[in-house]
Amino acid sequence: MSPSSDWSVSPIVQPKSEDYRFDLDQALASVVGLRASIPSDAFTADVLGTERAGNGVLIEAGVVLTIGYLITEAASVWISLSDGRVVPGHVSGYDQETGFGLVQALARVDQPALRLGRSGSAPIGERVVVAGAGGRRHSVAARIVGKQEFAGYWEYVLDEAIFTAPSHPNWGGTAVIGPAGELLGIGSLQLEQGRAGERGDLLNMVVPIDLLTPILGELLTVGRPNRAPRPWLGFYAIEVENRVVIAGLAGRGPAERADLRSGDVVLAAAGTEFQGGLAGLFRKIWSLGSAGVDVPLTIYRDGRTFDVRVRSGDRNQFLKSPSLH
Repeated sequence: MSPSSDWSVSPIVQPKSEDYRFDLDQALASVVGLRASIPSDAFTADVLGTERAGNGVLIEAGVVLTIGYLITEAASVWISLSDGRVVPGHVSGYDQETGFGLVQALARVDQPALRLGRSGSAPIGERVVVAGAGGRRHSVAARIVGKQEFAGYWEYVLDEAIFTAPSHPNWGGTAVIGPAGELLGIGSLQLEQGRAGERGDLLNMVVPIDLLTPILGELLTVGRPNRAPRPWLGFYAIEVENRVVIAGLAGRGPAERADLRSGDVVLAAAGTEFQGGLAGLFRKIWSLGSAGVDVPLTIYRDGRTFDVRVRSGDRNQFLKSPSLH
């Protein structure tokens, strides 16, 4: 769903100013809309598309924080401000480990910035606003309903993600605002929680703002954290009956070059079985060293078990770098 003005969330779940101790409309004015165009030959174009839209939030003068998949490999970015102006932006930072992305506005921005809070101090049950661009009509009065580990099929793990409900229908890059008007996180995904075979409740998964604080300075100055990149294999994995199964491969990635295939079951990494499903596998791979390290895997395929060594890569090296026009 795009962040246009021709839709709104249900009035029942829209936030009301009397329910909060801060200036709700001023806080919502910090939230912006984002539109990004990505070259058709970009590494992520097939999976994420070439036209992406979502939200972001001003955290400094002219600096927008968003979720990185909206702006990865973007050739152009446009920022829709709360005063109705649309200004160009430039991708200025992206962190693979957290998923945070930064956009620098290339025009004057007068809207207020939202101060960073402490997500680790926000308890389950805390009242929050999941804010999209466009004010109250595009925002949801929600609560934190969970804080737990999250593993994403694209080689991604958060030790403690935040989960909110009710779900925001245009969740990407939403600002999760705490009870004092502070930024607690950035919306990333919509997930369904329920028993097998039953329709469950929709939740938003939120990247906690505490993960930004230690790396913000480096993202602002050099565009990425000053740390060795993790080894990346380029497969998409899921859990099936307590086993990790490769469900897809990134084209031209390390796993494809090593002849891993969809349907392969990963039994062990570096000669040892791993615990904890997807998160356990990814952490085991990352523990072997930085990008470029060989990753030994034990694979089950078509009734046969065998070992394969995958020369890992740096995911950033596969992506188009932003250029300033």
